[in-house]
Amino acid sequence: MLLEKTPAGFTLSLDSREILNHTPENPAFFAGRGEERMDMYRGNFDIEDYVVERTALAHADVEGNTVRLSSAPGQPVRLELTVEGDSLLLHAADTSINRLWLRAVADKDEHVWGGGEQMSYFDMRGRRFPLWTSEPGVGRDKTTAITFQSDVTAKAGGDYYNTNYPQPTYVSSRRYALHVDTTAYAVFDFRREGFHEVEIWAVPEKIEFFSAGTFRDLVSKLSLRFGRQPQLPDWVYQGAIIGLKDGNTSFERLEKMRAAGVKVSGLWCEDWVGLRHTSFGARLFWDWVGNEERYPHLRQKIAELADENIRFLGYVNPYLCVDGSLFPEAEAKGYFATDADGNTALVDFGEFDCGVVDFTNPEASAWFAERVIGQNMLDFGLSGWMADFGEYLPIDVNLANGIDAKLMHNAWPTLWAEVNAKALESRGKTGEALFFMRAGYTGVQAHCPLLWGGDQSVDFSRHDGLVTVMSGALSSGLLGNAYHHSDIGGYTSLFGNVRTAELLMRWAEMAAFTPVMRSHEGNRPRENLQIDQDAAVLAHFARMTAIYVHLAPYLKGLSVEAAETGLPVQRPLFLHHEDDRATYAIQDAYLYGAELIVAPVWKAGETERTVYLPKGTRWVHIWSGKVHDGGAEATVAAPLGQPALFYRQGAANAALFDGLKAL
Repeated sequence: MLLEKTPAGFTLSLDSREILNHTPENPAFFAGRGEERMDMYRGNFDIEDYVVERTALAHADVEGNTVRLSSAPGQPVRLELTVEGDSLLLHAADTSINRLWLRAVADKDEHVWGGGEQMSYFDMRGRRFPLWTSEPGVGRDKTTAITFQSDVTAKAGGDYYNTNYPQPTYVSSRRYALHVDTTAYAVFDFRREGFHEVEIWAVPEKIEFFSAGTFRDLVSKLSLRFGRQPQLPDWVYQGAIIGLKDGNTSFERLEKMRAAGVKVSGLWCEDWVGLRHTSFGARLFWDWVGNEERYPHLRQKIAELADENIRFLGYVNPYLCVDGSLFPEAEAKGYFATDADGNTALVDFGEFDCGVVDFTNPEASAWFAERVIGQNMLDFGLSGWMADFGEYLPIDVNLANGIDAKLMHNAWPTLWAEVNAKALESRGKTGEALFFMRAGYTGVQAHCPLLWGGDQSVDFSRHDGLVTVMSGALSSGLLGNAYHHSDIGGYTSLFGNVRTAELLMRWAEMAAFTPVMRSHEGNRPRENLQIDQDAAVLAHFARMTAIYVHLAPYLKGLSVEAAETGLPVQRPLFLHHEDDRATYAIQDAYLYGAELIVAPVWKAGETERTVYLPKGTRWVHIWSGKVHDGGAEATVAAPLGQPALFYRQGAANAALFDGLKAL
């Protein structure tokens, strides 16, 4: 990285790419103060800022690798910048600053990706993205009735930028990446033609830059910085993880599905801890102990499943209910976050209260990893679990490390992932047991082996349905998250919105071409169609699991590649076709590895797909065998059971791909 003094200011370049260009007329930095209002309601946030001051730091004194910024010549220095390697270190000479704005040079036709896991827009150019871990919202589209109803009833409608997993990192089509080393609330604003503006509600310690000659090398560098996942466990390749929460009946339903030909790798039962009945319906009992009443002789049944090479998975989150067995133990040890009076901070989750274990306390983290996950889950026989609610740290609690909860809120998913990872490590289960998370932030990659896309609506909607899962996989994959999957059939069913057979089948088609297939009964199982309740859906699902298993040798190779290089399993088309700019904004199709293009049907009633095929090669449509030239769109039939699939002509795995036609 090169800092150069100019007659009017300075420029900062990275491998000949100009990143910052500062002049008094167009300063690169602004500083000031703000007074925020943050209201949280069950994971949803209403946030606004009153900007008290925003001052252009127009004057720059450059000396060696250091820049001192002030508002004008002769005025006090407010911010110091020091170039160190490929990072820009920041120091606030004016300690009153709690808002900072940075403007990076932009090209008119530039594309920008990243921002963590973005569900609505893969290419972020032209929009503004607040970066704050939260519930993503229901519908996520202010023009729709379901979002309006969710806003009115529970402040839960959300918008296009809401995400469980934000990260202040973007990747530019100029083949560089920028990362802000902060956990504070931040905003990426890509709406201006000539610059990208980064807003931070604190002065970060540093801003990191990465560059490479190719997108693949750049993604590999980012995965080294943030962490790489181990290879997928071998047992995953045996088929789908079947999600059932029907108590002891879950085992009978699993056998019915297997008898219908469904390939199964695991049984996932959220309700392994039992249920709590509220006016809102059945809720899980948040005590993280196997419930013998709902699952009699569960440990024995887990062993019996293991004899058939089927794993058992459960559910856990960082909260403990006040009427559970673990709460008094944790409270006696002082392991909970506290309120203003120093007492255990209780969080209302709707007719039951919980304490949140304080993971800034090393003893509390170690206790949860050993006592809860190690003893109650891994030693009990679980091979995996959903590690939920990482985005739920209340912003008004006091923590053991003394840092404001508003600054720890974004950091919480990574701390939660680390607790789970340490539990695996303690039992020698890293790479063998598999937990999955929806929440994330910088560094979660080093601990969490698998992302899931969160709680999509049970529909084909543009901002909360099937298509959003692809965007989430592609955006997070560029930042080092190699493995992504979703709830087959979606999760959230509200206001009469329920699953259709078509939705379940189309979702299963996409899931067959993701690292992990996993079904979910959703938040209202009795109101929604389940895979084993419709003969056509069940037969279709069985075939999709057969496709997944058939491709296991290919997926295993991608898993090895991910561990060695950090490249994700699901990839944007431009990752291997970067000279074709027509691929840069595609988010409803993806490369599965380097050889296979997957374009799921994501709109209701459609029976064909139009897919852009990258130039420079020819592509074989798997179901028809027809060869298509790259550099143009191809429209192909896509009836149920035949999602649009193309492989690169001459691919090493061509015979394997052709074998799909026989399934």
